[in-house]
Amino acid sequence: MGDGKIEDNPKILSGPVLTNSPNAVLSKTLLGRYKDLPLPADRVLATYIWIDGTGESLRCKDRTLNFIPKQAKDKLTRLLEKMNKKYQTQVLEKLKWSHVQEHLPPYYFPEDLENVFEVRCKLRERENRDSFDENLKDLPIWNFDGSSTGQSDGHNSDTFLVPRAMYKDPFRRGNHVLVMCDTFKHNMEPTETNHRLKCQEAYDKCKDEEPWFGIEQEYILLDADLRPFGWPPGGCPPPQGPYYCGVGANKVYARDLIDSHYRCCLYAGVPISGTNAEVMPSQWEFQVGPSVGVSAADDLWVARYILHRLAEEYGVIVTFDPKPVQDWNGSGAHTNFSTKKMREENGIIEIEKAIDKLSKVHMKHIKVYDPRGGKDNERRLTGLHETASINDFSAGVASRASSIRIPRAVAEEKKGYLEDRRPASNCDPYAVTNALMRTCILNE
Repeated sequence: MGDGKIEDNPKILSGPVLTNSPNAVLSKTLLGRYKDLPLPADRVLATYIWIDGTGESLRCKDRTLNFIPKQAKDKLTRLLEKMNKKYQTQVLEKLKWSHVQEHLPPYYFPEDLENVFEVRCKLRERENRDSFDENLKDLPIWNFDGSSTGQSDGHNSDTFLVPRAMYKDPFRRGNHVLVMCDTFKHNMEPTETNHRLKCQEAYDKCKDEEPWFGIEQEYILLDADLRPFGWPPGGCPPPQGPYYCGVGANKVYARDLIDSHYRCCLYAGVPISGTNAEVMPSQWEFQVGPSVGVSAADDLWVARYILHRLAEEYGVIVTFDPKPVQDWNGSGAHTNFSTKKMREENGIIEIEKAIDKLSKVHMKHIKVYDPRGGKDNERRLTGLHETASINDFSAGVASRASSIRIPRAVAEEKKGYLEDRRPASNCDPYAVTNALMRTCILNE
């Protein structure tokens, strides 16, 4: 690609301005006023999102709902409700019930942190249910042309979308929602790229172990010519070194896009926990989690969707290819994993047991850690650029050249989590989390 010396490339010094893209300008001027049009109060726009036949690309389509679906409750709300339920159980065990009370259950609500309760009796309101899971079931099953997404043939192309997770829509806002779905064939058998079903089955079997996941998603921004965004025409920027967590127009590109993504994810309800510039200029990372079980993969897919949608408006392209540029660091989806026992005192024993189990099925995991059975990871896991060799399993404390890394703090505290550094950036997180739960918890 050439030397690409910084003094010969004023574009690096000035830094590209994303908001000058034609798409962004058009959105703000001609189309912006129409986005503010008031909609009927009983109409909600739902964007159904799914994984297509490639196993790595997303598709979406919109529909109108005539009801307002409830949003997922945040972690604090769920924690308080769990505490409240515990208090209810303690009080109810001491109550004597009458025949009349069978249809008029009491509800107890804590008024403050001193465990003072007020008893309120009310009829059960089935129309205004408080359960997010039950409201999710109200979302209609939909369908699409699977022959156009590589998921069916043209003679029997109807493929079904089943809602699985719901998020607030950061683009339309208000009551509008994003709906993560999985896909089923005409006979309601899962499509070949529907790995969520098995992931859910695994989680249902081991949910008492409380498997937590935190996924570090790396990606690269490209320009319209499919070159890394901000790179000099026909050349490369200076060698890696100043770009990781860098600051400055000659070190990082598109920070406004990355910050927009961060905020959109938090608004949507995706538990994004951080972001940073990566080793290669125009390469970035965001971290999702900790999330529990299958919801970790739901969260990551929706975060990817939001990133793609934002990139449309900024006029750039997001690639999750694990190794788009030779002799530079590739992109992974490092997966942090723990169970309840790992997080308890002396949990390091459980972590070491899990690593031993993983060592025995290394190639089995490699085959599901990218959508092409390991072929994409062959380009990335070379033993260079902070990777382990794809052919050899290894583990080490604070070692980014190992298959499995035990963070330094975990080794010192003797409890915590492990980091699986093998998943490729374009992996299906349903397949990755499913493999970790089945190997480390279910002993499959």
